[in-house]
Order: sequence, then structure tokens, then C-alpha cells
Amino acid sequence: MANDALFAIVGDDDYLVRKRAKEIFEEHIDQFPDDLSREQIDGRADRVEDVERILNEAKTAGQTMSLFGGGKLVWINEANFINQTRVGAAQGSKEALEGIKSFLGNLGDTKVILSACPVHRGHGFVKWLQKNSTYEDVAKNEKEDVAFRRLVEETALACGISFANGALEFLAGKIGAHPRLGVEETKKLASYLGEDGGEVTEELIMELVPDFGEGDFFEATEAFFSGNLKWALESIDRHFFHAKDARPLLSNLQNRNRLLIQLRVLVDGGELDPNTRLSKDQLERIGQKHAHHFSGTGDKTTLNLFSQNPWFLGRMLPVTKKFNTRRLIDLQADLIGAFEKLLSQPKEEQPNIIKDLAIRTLT
Repeated sequence: MANDALFAIVGDDDYLVRKRAKEIFEEHIDQFPDDLSREQIDGRADRVEDVERILNEAKTAGQTMSLFGGGKLVWINEANFINQTRVGAAQGSKEALEGIKSFLGNLGDTKVILSACPVHRGHGFVKWLQKNSTYEDVAKNEKEDVAFRRLVEETALACGISFANGALEFLAGKIGAHPRLGVEETKKLASYLGEDGGEVTEELIMELVPDFGEGDFFEATEAFFSGNLKWALESIDRHFFHAKDARPLLSNLQNRNRLLIQLRVLVDGGELDPNTRLSKDQLERIGQKHAHHFSGTGDKTTLNLFSQNPWFLGRMLPVTKKFNTRRLIDLQADLIGAFEKLLSQPKEEQPNIIKDLAIRTLT
């Protein structure tokens, strides 16, 4: 039976988990008006001893009467030991979690918020929380790409700015749809636009937002497949100006080309139209039809078009109008050839090898 005095917030994204836990904490502040009746405990543990200390601190905080009487509001924030990591899987950690159950199950006037990331959803303590707390799994309630869009749009509205058509998806691709970065970069864009606000365009994002994570080498790859040779050569120069190696860039080009080949095949088969918007439902429907061609691991890979973010694929779909299937297959062979050249020639030749590839492909 759910316990309305114990709140458990779990998930795979620490920002989303912490944000939701903070909302719950703030919802209950009025019930605990003085500062001494509220405590936040850092739940990050590097050793089994840390786990024992954190849980003991929470228990002591909850059992200590507030200065003005009544219960306490205790937040165990960013607990990282309810999983199968070295610390989480240790017998001492499991025993400490087992020992805290009796306290958490009988809180009285005290309320406890436990926010944990990452978690192993088969962990015995997680199963106990599901039955004995007001339990929220952020990952199950909201997919990462949906969370990214919601948080960025909320931030933009609060800052008095808006995103031009396609700009939000462009930002997602550039920073790997990372929710925390999306919020911070939106604030930065709003600061650039000034008090009067305005509209965020793809050009502004390209100018002000750095690549991150899966968005690494984003500009050079975007420029290459735009068909604009001048932009492609300039972006390659910028890439090497920052002393980046050619091999990761080449790998990114190959990954993008693999996806374009798969998209182009679906366009040729009449299953996709490059002139219309790609919807998530449409992608899922086609993916189910062709699922037997792919492994069932569910891992995100460019070898499986249907494991990709639909926003990202939707931005790529119009590119298929510039490259037919034969040309994309030839490009894949050219990318392999460029890789062989990188292995056989001095490193200072890398920019010339990539530029030569762009010139031969885009002219």
C-alpha cells in the first residue's frame, strides 16, 4: 500500500529526477515552515560506509523532533547506490537498505523524499519502494526526447523567447537532446536576444551553441550533407582548427550516411515522403513492419534506423532528395576509402583528405 509520507523518485536522467523531487519538496514546505524542520542529505556514495552514513543521517534527521515540535521534511537527494554498481551490489549496502525499511515504513508526522539515479529496476529495494511509497519512475512517465522538448519550451516561455520552425529539433540534434543542457542553452540564447525576446533560429543555434555528446562534429556533418560545398569546406577548417582528429568526424559521416541510405530505401519504396513531416507513430508503424531485419536488443545504433530519435530522422528526411540510393552507397565506399588514406598518410594530411572527399562528393 502506498505511503503518503514517503516519496520515491527514480529515473535515468539525474536532472529530471532532481527536478521532480525538488517540486515535491517545495509542495510540502508550507507544512514545515521553519528551516530547522527541513533537511537535505547528499545521497551520493563512493563506499559502503557512505551508504550506511547517509541512511543513518536520514534516520536521525527524521527521528529528531523539530525545534517547534512536529515532524521533519527530509530529502535524500541524488542517491546513487540502489543499483548493481560496485557499491550498490555490496552486501553492506543491501543490509543498510534493509535496515532503513522499518523507519521509512513508520514515519508518522515526518515526510521523506528519496531521489535516486541511476537505479536498477529489479533491485529488491526498488520493488519495496513500489509497494510502500508514493513512487514515480521519471523514465517511464516521460521519454527523454519528450522531456527535452517540454523543459526547453517551458524555459523559452519563461524567458520570453520562441523557437522558429525546426529550431527546437535542430537544438536537440546538436546537443544530443540532453535536458539539462537544453535548459541552460535556452537561457543563454534568451540572454543573447535580450529583454525584448525574439525568435531562436537554426542559424543562431549554429552560431552560439557548442556541440555536445551525440552532437559532436555536428556542424561539419550538417554542412557535408547540406550539399553546400562552401559551408562544408569552411566547417572542416573549423573542425581542424580546434585540433580534432579526422577519424571521429569520418565515423560521424559514416553513421549519418548509413541512416540516409535506410531512409532513401524507404522513400524509394513509397513508405516515406521526403516532402512531409515524419511522425513518431509513422516511424513506429514502419519499424514494426521491418523489425525482423534487425536485432531485438533495442540499443541505439545507426545500423537500425528505427532505434533513432524521430525528430532527428525528420530533419534528415529532406536530405534524401539531394542524394539517390546509388550516390549514397558510392559515398559509403568513398568514406571507407578516406579512412584507408588516413591510416596510410601523415596526420597533417587529414584536412586535405576530408576536403578532397567533400569536393568529389558535392561537386
